[in-house]
Parts: sequence; C-alpha cells; structure tokens
Amino acid sequence: MGVTLLIFLLVYVAMGFGKLPGFKVDRTGAAIVGALAMMVAGSISAKAAWESIDYSSVGMLFGLMVVSAAFVVSGFYGWTAQKVATLPVSAPVLLAVLVAVGGLLSAVLTNDVVVVAMTPLLVSVTLARGLNPVPFLLGFCFAANTGSAGTLIGSPQNMIAAQQLGLSFNGFLMVAAVPALLSLPLVWGLIVWLYHGRWTSPQSEREHPVAATLTAPPLDRAETLKAGVATFLVVLAFVVSDWPRDLIALGAAGILLINRQIASSDMLKHVDGNLLLLIMGLFVVNAAMAATGLPQSLLNDLRGAGINLNDPLSLFLVSGVLSNVVGNNPAVMLLVPFLEPGHDRALADALGAALALGTGFSSNLIVFGSLAGIIVVEQAAVCGIRISFGEFARAGVPVALACMAMAVVWILLIGM
Repeated sequence: MGVTLLIFLLVYVAMGFGKLPGFKVDRTGAAIVGALAMMVAGSISAKAAWESIDYSSVGMLFGLMVVSAAFVVSGFYGWTAQKVATLPVSAPVLLAVLVAVGGLLSAVLTNDVVVVAMTPLLVSVTLARGLNPVPFLLGFCFAANTGSAGTLIGSPQNMIAAQQLGLSFNGFLMVAAVPALLSLPLVWGLIVWLYHGRWTSPQSEREHPVAATLTAPPLDRAETLKAGVATFLVVLAFVVSDWPRDLIALGAAGILLINRQIASSDMLKHVDGNLLLLIMGLFVVNAAMAATGLPQSLLNDLRGAGINLNDPLSLFLVSGVLSNVVGNNPAVMLLVPFLEPGHDRALADALGAALALGTGFSSNLIVFGSLAGIIVVEQAAVCGIRISFGEFARAGVPVALACMAMAVVWILLIGM
C-alpha cells in the first residue's frame, strides 16, 4: 500500500505543478509513468489496468476532437477570428463579441481546440488594429472555460463526467446552461472594468514579426458546411436518441475523416493525443489507488466532517478547489468514482452540472487552473505577447469568484 500511495502522490504532484519536480516529465508523462509503475509494483494487474480505462469516455472525447478539428482545417476558426476582430466597433464592444463567440463555440465544440485555433489569430488581428491583445485573449479564454460548462460536450471533463455518471444531454443542459450563459456578461463586465483605459497597445504589429505573419487558411465553405452538418447531427442524436454517445461521436469522426480534399493526417494532428494519454494513464493510477481502500476511508471521514460529495453544492465547492490544485480533468476523474446518484437521474444530472460548473468556473483563477489558460499564455508568448502569472490572476481571480458566487446562488435557487 505504501508504494501505491507514493506513486499516486507523485503523479498528482506532477498534475499540480505541471511537471514532476526535478525531471522533464510533464503531466501526460507522469500519468503514463505512474500507470506503468502501478503495474510493475503489483498495485494493479495488467488485465485490471486495461479494464480500468473507460474507453467510452476516451472514444467520445476522441470523436468530438475530430469533429472540432474539421472546423480548424476548413478555415472556419480563422475566418471567424478575422471577421469578428475586424468589426468596426469600439474595443469594449469587440470584447463582448469575442466573449460571446468564445463561450458559444466552446459549448458546442471542445473548448481546448477552440482556444488552440483562435489564440494566434486573435493576437495578430488585435495588434493590426493597434489594440492591446491581453484583455481580448483573457476574455476569450475565460469565456471558453465558463461557456463550455453549459453542455456535456463543452470540455473533456464534462465528457468524462457524462460517461461515468450516465448523464442525459437534456437534463444536464437544463441545470447547467443558464449559469454558463450568465457567466459571459460577468466575464465581459469585469474585463472592461479591469482594463479601462488600457485598450491600446504601445507596440505595433511590426514589433511582433511572428504575430504579423500569422494568417488563417482560406475558408472552405463546403468543408465547413460538412463539419457543421456533422456537428448538428451529433448534437441531435445526443438529444433525441439513446444510442451510445461514444459511438455517435466516433461515427461522425469516421465520416469526416473520409475526405477527398483534406488528408486525414491534417485533421488528426489537431487531436490532442497527449490529453487522451493523460486520461488513460489516470484511469489506471486512480483504479490502483481505489483498490487500497484509502479513498473510501477518506470519503467516510469527509462525510463525518459534514462534506457530502453527493450534495451538489458541496461537490461544486470541492471540485472548484481541487481543480486548481491538480487540474480540472484530474479533479473530475478523482471525484466521479465516489458519486452515488443511484437511479435518480435528476440527481445525476445535478451532480454532473455541479462538477462542470465547479471545475469550469474556478479554472480561471490561475494560469494552471485549466488547459485553456496554459494554451493561451504559451501561444501568446510564441507570438511575442507576455501574459504573466500575476496579470492572469489579477483578472482571473475576480472573474472566477464572481462566476462561482453566481453559480452558488443558482444552485441554491433551483435546489440542485
């Protein structure tokens, strides 16, 4: 048990710090090494390790990543970024449009893919207008995180919770969509207040040669239409059918990969394989830890202290804290096995929504609270725009706290 606990702790230290201290091992590497170490140490058998991986969650996530990638290769994201950022409007109005676009796109498509595709282009077009890219990048990132909490397909952690708890698309939407939508004006208002008088950039686009050379691929209307029809049919199937969601997503991915114009390799390179491997590794690590009985003992201690994870408000607060310690995807994977909604579908949807809102809204606190935050900061740096940990937090903390306070009120009002 001691070796199992040590491996588990080292893996989640890496989740929190972004790498294993002293080694060049990132989160994905730590999850894979941890899974292998659990098997070598005898904490879990090879057969049990394979069986612990929820392939329906992984399959659904992979399929929806391919669907979202179809919009990347068709030029839709780049076309959207350029159209929005070149609107003849004031900076606050432009920010409002970007917040709305980021939140709504992320609710339908995987938020991380949306952020990856849009960040470099937003840097380029804001600099071209003589604007400071930082508030627009932060607003877009925050909106992508909070907006994605509104649907089962908005983020990887939502998909994991959906598959593990057997959530219904409609039930989840009814309890999560309203706070997700309400979060968007909160994000906009706070960014406008924080960056009042700091909309213009002291540097020109010419001083950022990397950003200046960024151009979006031309919009392929036929491929965009194809991706749009596939997305509509996927969502429709989620809403009206009882087909397995992983098969729906994988079926759509298979259809989109069969293409005479775009190589399948060009689409697949936009699939986040590292994230898929991280999730698979954590399934094994968590299963090995669960076999020791320690998590169950800790859960009983929490219940004794008055913290019941099967209460939506308690789960919302615990998941919000935990996601900023180890990351939102690992936090959901840690918590889901201990949720027991039974046959109460309404409770299951409420618990899923509490997880999505807790991890989605709190993930804006600090850079490392979400993969979207890391992507924005790192890609902006490549383009010559520095967003420091402090600057991110100065905007992220009030945004996260305001959104979480609103969500608490919502949970209390509807009695989730």
